Amino acid sequence: MPVKTRFMALALVVVAIALTVAGVVIAVTDSNPGGLAKDPLALNGYPPSSANLLVTVSTGAPFSLNANVAVNFKSNRIDAVVRFPLVVVTAAVELRLIHNHIFARSADASSGPWLAAALKTPALFGLALEMTKPDIYLITGFDHKTVSKSGHSTTYDFYRDRIAVSSFGGTATSSSMATPLPVVGSVRWIITVGSQGEVSQSTLTVKTKKSEMTLSVTALSYNRPTHIAVPPATSVKPIANSVLEKLLSSLGVNSILVPRDFTSLAQASLS
Repeated sequence: MPVKTRFMALALVVVAIALTVAGVVIAVTDSNPGGLAKDPLALNGYPPSSANLLVTVSTGAPFSLNANVAVNFKSNRIDAVVRFPLVVVTAAVELRLIHNHIFARSADASSGPWLAAALKTPALFGLALEMTKPDIYLITGFDHKTVSKSGHSTTYDFYRDRIAVSSFGGTATSSSMATPLPVVGSVRWIITVGSQGEVSQSTLTVKTKKSEMTLSVTALSYNRPTHIAVPPATSVKPIANSVLEKLLSSLGVNSILVPRDFTSLAQASLS
């Protein structure tokens, strides 16, 4: 498989996971403790116009990567540089999600060609609202919860065992099964927020008897100038969605685990 098309497939996986998890990140408001320096991520109650995020995904040997993601909430655009190991070197791909299209190219080729395919762009303003001041009480489906404070930060640690787990491409089951069944696993979700409730970090860890996946999203900054341009048409090479689906299925992304019903954990457990 050409290296550039493999870059494109891995880039799509990162975008899908990052958007899915970031879209349900929730936090609470905490007053700024006296005597501390100003919280650098504080949003003063207003949704951010942009965000710079560090996203890391690890499932052990089969799949490990990190990405620097820039989001412009006003223009509804995303740009990311994704890095992942290839044998003895680290490869990098740049991707952009703009106007219901995903564009990707080697991050080392500043003027190289872009691969492009149709991909629905979500409404990112809703994500901006969630990162500003969401409601922590909406997380009700976990068995255990602890809260700790340190300086500006408040950290919430949620845990639940015996929950239905699926892989990114379907159910986390053996391919030899005629009727796939969900796998039972555990979920730990650690959310850290700043002095005004803004999201600063969220880490999701999903474990089964045979697999483990950790996804972490860290806010590096908010409201920095972020310009994300559409690649010039002369440098874009379209790729059919059916080709992308085949690429994804060939790259082992089924090792990426997520709860089957992340927003309704109380109904997602198995008896």
